[in-house]
Amino acid sequence: MKLMNFRVHDPKYADLKGLKAGNKLEKEVWEEFANQPDDLKKTAQAICDIIQNPQEAEEALAPEQEIEAEAVEGQLLTHLHVRRERSKKLIAQKKKAVLENSGQLVCEACGFDFQKRYGERGAGFIECHHTKPLSDLPEERTTRLSDLALLCANCHRMIHAKRPWLSIQDLRYMIKKASQPH
Repeated sequence: MKLMNFRVHDPKYADLKGLKAGNKLEKEVWEEFANQPDDLKKTAQAICDIIQNPQEAEEALAPEQEIEAEAVEGQLLTHLHVRRERSKKLIAQKKKAVLENSGQLVCEACGFDFQKRYGERGAGFIECHHTKPLSDLPEERTTRLSDLALLCANCHRMIHAKRPWLSIQDLRYMIKKASQPH
């Protein structure tokens, strides 16, 4: 069906009846590759390589640029990855339970309060961390509210900065230790 959509842009098929509409991106793809079959073949092969071996292909296709004071950015890339499903409903329930219990959403590691810092814009904003990493599971499992912790973005990033991941207790200790006078 997608290939048939390109016919609307191909002058060889101007007199044929069939699919009349394509979208804007199909037109852009047609204009880029219609007269460049070798580039089309390379691009199609790269997409197939990414599907077959995403990590190796991504490394091979990564643009090699030396970054000094400036760099070209904004290139559109296709990314293919598998990720673990997370329940938005469970996260909402965790936030609701914490709000009902304490009246505020604060980081369980450092105490940061988005609403206090940013006013109404920060109301209800906080990240939810799985204390039992989903990425380590061989298969799906049930997550309970007690398996979730509320963290500010900085603390969440620090927990996941490198393996082995920190526990919230370890992060609290690091924060406390770093804030003590030397």
